[in-house]
Amino acid sequence: MSHTEATSTIESRALPNTVVFGFVKALAQELSQGRIDLPSVPEIVLKIQRTMANENVSNETVVKVLGSEPMLASKLLNMANSAALNTSGRKIADLRMAVARVGFNIVRSAALSFAIEQLRAAGQFKHLEPLLDALWKRSVHVAALSHVVARRFTSLNGDTALLAGLMLNVGRIYILTRASDHPSLFADQLTYQSIVRDWHTNVAKALLENWQVAEEIVDAVGNHEDLNREMRGPVTLTDVVALATLLHQHIANGSLIDPTEALVWALKRLQVRYADCQGVIDESATEIEALKAVLGG
Repeated sequence: MSHTEATSTIESRALPNTVVFGFVKALAQELSQGRIDLPSVPEIVLKIQRTMANENVSNETVVKVLGSEPMLASKLLNMANSAALNTSGRKIADLRMAVARVGFNIVRSAALSFAIEQLRAAGQFKHLEPLLDALWKRSVHVAALSHVVARRFTSLNGDTALLAGLMLNVGRIYILTRASDHPSLFADQLTYQSIVRDWHTNVAKALLENWQVAEEIVDAVGNHEDLNREMRGPVTLTDVVALATLLHQHIANGSLIDPTEALVWALKRLQVRYADCQGVIDESATEIEALKAVLGG
């Protein structure tokens, strides 16, 4: 959907409310001008994203940037030593070893987790804390499931899947923080949710392009909800994230219910039986909880 189409859709569907139309118009303008970024993001996070956008950057350079922010460095070390990512059990004591061991996608994941922590702690967004918490916890659970699904059922990189899962809700988080200046938007939840539904994907893609994230991650975030997407050929990161998202919904609704038609199709795409998938999730419970703990979910 283009920005113009989305604006006219909201305008025709919403109540005659200048606040709603003004908000959507401003959102479209921000997108068209490339002025999309999460608020309250520490400069160190932006510096990390810019540094790792260079495909030839050395581990040593990344270590130096990380070392300038002790809280972020500590988060990365905690992730590197988590049960999910350090299967050897040998403690990783310094940043150089941590970066070499876990790789750049985990560094990006740690940076995003750190950025969301700062956003949630910002005084101007305190009133949004329950909503921000819910969005981030959902992202973290989907990320952990994506990590498990990629490693156990595909040849795709589990750490890339983790990062893609973490980034699923950045568009929703951006819209939520922008809407905080317009309390009347929340009063009409039907209209607010329609704005989120129509815009969160475009916003997320703009954010990830600003951060110069790999194209396969941008595709996964942008297309995982499209049940009519092309589903032939090799399994993609989009397929993994789509399955993880549906599994999260299934678990949240109570895992005793029968799988939905969408979940059945997602499993079929990966050539996985529902019972086998359930078994792997049960076996990976410790790993999933460890990832949720270090990512703040």
